[in-house]
Amino acid sequence: MKKLIECVPNFSEGRDMGIIKQITDEIEKVEGVKLLDVDPGAATNRTVVTFVGTPEEVLDAAVIAVKKAAELIDMSKHKGEHPRMGATDVCPLIPISGITMDETVKYARQLAKRIGEELDISVYCYENAAFTEERRNLANCRSGEYEAMLEKLQDPHWKPDFGPAKLNIGAGVTAVSARDFLVAYNVNLNTTSTRRANAIAFDVRERGRTKREGNPVTGKIVKNKNGKPVMIPGSLKAVKAIGWFIEEYGVAQISMNLTNISITSVHKAFDEVDKRATARGIRVTGSELVGLIPLNAMLDAGKYFLKKQNRSMGVDNAELIRIAIKSMGLDELKPFKPRERIIEYLLEEDAGNKLLRMNLVAFSNETASESPAPGGGSIAAYAGALGISLATMVANLSSHKRGWDERWEEFSEWAEKGQKLKDELLFLVDEDTNAFNKIIDAFGLPKGNDAEKAIRHQAIQEASKYAIEIPFKVMQKSLDSMEVIKVMAEIGNPNSVSDAGVGALCARTSVMGAFLNVKINAADVEDKSFVKRKLNEGAEIEANAIALESEILKIVNQKIG
Repeated sequence: MKKLIECVPNFSEGRDMGIIKQITDEIEKVEGVKLLDVDPGAATNRTVVTFVGTPEEVLDAAVIAVKKAAELIDMSKHKGEHPRMGATDVCPLIPISGITMDETVKYARQLAKRIGEELDISVYCYENAAFTEERRNLANCRSGEYEAMLEKLQDPHWKPDFGPAKLNIGAGVTAVSARDFLVAYNVNLNTTSTRRANAIAFDVRERGRTKREGNPVTGKIVKNKNGKPVMIPGSLKAVKAIGWFIEEYGVAQISMNLTNISITSVHKAFDEVDKRATARGIRVTGSELVGLIPLNAMLDAGKYFLKKQNRSMGVDNAELIRIAIKSMGLDELKPFKPRERIIEYLLEEDAGNKLLRMNLVAFSNETASESPAPGGGSIAAYAGALGISLATMVANLSSHKRGWDERWEEFSEWAEKGQKLKDELLFLVDEDTNAFNKIIDAFGLPKGNDAEKAIRHQAIQEASKYAIEIPFKVMQKSLDSMEVIKVMAEIGNPNSVSDAGVGALCARTSVMGAFLNVKINAADVEDKSFVKRKLNEGAEIEANAIALESEILKIVNQKIG
């Protein structure tokens, strides 16, 4: 899966959109990132900007945005209701897909280092990126705000993590973090009562409700030895919630901020609100997602609701998303359009998936045209995708076979493995063409002076290696798929055993076809140890695939009789 992180810098300017436009223009110049949202606030004099992309490109965009903000915003003259200490006040990074929090922390610290060293701005790292427990809390880092930073930075205890221990008068101080994705999510109720909605919100939110003596509503508030109210925690961690009435829709809602969806997912929040509402005689009728959501959050929801039905979870992403939308009623108040609400889908138009967006006829016509790409590498990857798709179909049919109800989970697991391999091979269909284009681009580089020739030569070598790596990965994935194909031939629905056989033929074709591409691209690579290793490993993969194909066809033909 492609690595994607989100960056949400908060700039200390919310009234002059000309300034904000100059900053966001810099972000949009960086290839590999997409600007998703710009949210200015006049009273706070602060704008929250959201963009997403691959890690290195996001860091580049963040640095130039912080630089432009430092040039345009003078913190010595700044006034606003929101706490602040810098022209770029905070700059959190959020893992979206294909990347762990630990990796995101490393990128956050890289960003902090670059801001400190390249821009001469003092930087504190907070939340997951913090180096000390005290600095995990942003409020501690920002205590005293901009006006206190001149003196604070001189205190050895508050020496910045990166950058000078001296205030940049115009730019102030920036805080950088790595944090989890926050989802704003509302659950709809069949009531107009804000009081009842609030009661449910107090049931589920982490903070819970105030403890009272006797009557839980009107009783005297219980206080601790410090004189503060004692709280009864709610049932959901990392959740903030209130109840309110939405006049536009004529319903009450539970409005929630899910501050860490790895702790409390959208589907878990929905089910818990439904449970608590039912206990109070109220029905949940649907829900509403505010803003954007990562793809995995929707896929996990779809799998969760399929599992509750004892149905196979090894279905394609579109079906999982459809199940999630219908199960949580995300389309009750207005249409839910995945292409507009899921972060990864918003980026697809820039992802270069030209072939995958074609129908079968267009794909065949493009292959048959005089253009050299797509070629055998893309076709080999697609053959592999078709092979594992057939095995996945057998797994799904087996999970629903009459009399095999107790085995649904066994076949669901095989179907999920198949779907994952299918998606990886489909990605490689376009990536093989992209690899070919990298070689063409490298050959197109200038070759005038010695320096240009050296750069061009290096680019050609790197592109040629990549053009080996992609079909080699096709070989590996297609060989892996044969495990699923063989198991489906052995234990799957016997009525579909011929489909498993065709899948084996496709997988073996994929391996052998991809190996041809490895070998032809190896001729231009000067790193002979790299070439030798790939050819030796490739030959072993090919031999294993041919042997497995023979084993699978033997099983298939015996069952067919």
